[in-house]
Amino acid sequence: MQNVTIKAGLAGHTEIMVGTRDTAPHVGSGKIKVLATPVLVMLLEEAALNAVEGLLVTGEQTVGVRLDVSHIAATPVGMRVFAHAELVQVDGRKLTFRVWAEDEVERIGEGTHERIIVNVSRFDTRTQSKVERAVLEKS
Repeated sequence: MQNVTIKAGLAGHTEIMVGTRDTAPHVGSGKIKVLATPVLVMLLEEAALNAVEGLLVTGEQTVGVRLDVSHIAATPVGMRVFAHAELVQVDGRKLTFRVWAEDEVERIGEGTHERIIVNVSRFDTRTQSKVERAVLEKS
């Protein structure tokens, strides 16, 4: 059962100060010491999660299933990055967010992100079953 308070217009945010651990060389996605795209993706997902986290029914959680993002400007170490998500559509269990991020100077990324509301118990059962199948196939 979905909580009726999850509706379009909800917003979430997060921010970081870019450190060396957030750079492309550190995460293996490039050689230039600027904010890595995988870290930007993580921030955008976290912002979307923050928009709905406290409104979910007990026993439910969201998981990311789709992300379409452009990383359009570099951010050097030492600058702040602010990530934002706005819930723009609720279609059953599917939540669609408009996401964007900026550093202290300009917009650095934007796109859309989809999350699905899952029952944690059923989700855990399915993933454990997958592990068990994989072990059997290796035997």
